[in-house]
Amino acid sequence: MGPRIIAITIIVGLLATSIVGAAELKTIKTQRANAVTVTVLNETGQWKVGRNNFVLEFTSPDTKPVPVSKATVSTSMPMPGMAPMIAGAKLELDGPGRYRGTISFPDAGERQVTVSWESTTGRSSTRFNVPVR
Repeated sequence: MGPRIIAITIIVGLLATSIVGAAELKTIKTQRANAVTVTVLNETGQWKVGRNNFVLEFTSPDTKPVPVSKATVSTSMPMPGMAPMIAGAKLELDGPGRYRGTISFPDAGERQVTVSWESTTGRSSTRFNVPVR
């Protein structure tokens, strides 16, 4: 490939990424943990079987971003008579109090989600359930 085709490919890729990033996000789940509200969002408002892209936001009661570090998202699904199915998300910082993430689920079912983070007030975490459809 010549340099011109490579440049065009890069530009098209960047435009596609900005269009996807501009889509309106819907809330999957909001959970309050002390003075921080944790919100998980994506384009559909639900997680599905397979790969999922999502946004994780940390906000104060007045909806301002809360800068956090070392954020993690993990999920588990209890299975009677078996070890729970566990999945972890890959997160990338996307600004103060905001992460972009990906997570994959092999099948549908109710997942217990644990979000953990560090802020100026110390380490915190919260748990909530989210269905995978």
